[in-house]
Amino acid sequence: MHYYPGSSPVSLKLLFSPDTGDILGAQAVGKAGIDKCIDVLAVAQRAKLKVQDLEDLELCYAPPFNSARDVVNQVGMLATNVINGDTRICHVADILNINPSQQCLLDVRTSNELEMLGRYPEALHIPVDELRSRLNELPKDKEILIGCQSGLRGHVAYRLLKQQGFRARNLSGGYKTYQLSLAEL
Repeated sequence: MHYYPGSSPVSLKLLFSPDTGDILGAQAVGKAGIDKCIDVLAVAQRAKLKVQDLEDLELCYAPPFNSARDVVNQVGMLATNVINGDTRICHVADILNINPSQQCLLDVRTSNELEMLGRYPEALHIPVDELRSRLNELPKDKEILIGCQSGLRGHVAYRLLKQQGFRARNLSGGYKTYQLSLAEL
């Protein structure tokens, strides 16, 4: 059950320069109110704000309708993590073109999610809550491409794997983006 009644998912793609943090553009898909997100990003781009500035934008909200950290703040945090090297991301094309001799796909979702929502092909399945105790199942000599449902648990898994010396990247947008990308093929 959602905290916000009538809420619906939002997909937001922010294009930015990883060298300068300049906002180059954005695309958003969602229902009512998504236009406001693009309006904010358009103004930010026009005002020459950097992605790092998006993290701390004070945007109006009312608790019954939105969270204190707007999707614009969240995409700013993610972009800043990429720029700072706190996370490395991969895209659906990387998953589709995986090189099994050099890479391993790790799915960190729950077993229930796999059954209900679908699976990444050829992925090793270790739920994020079990990952620390099952690190020995991962190949140290391969890059680990991590997938979850939307990207958050993938980031948690990424941070854990990096701390343990693994080479890793997190799938931007997770299985939701993967599934939508396949529908377009």
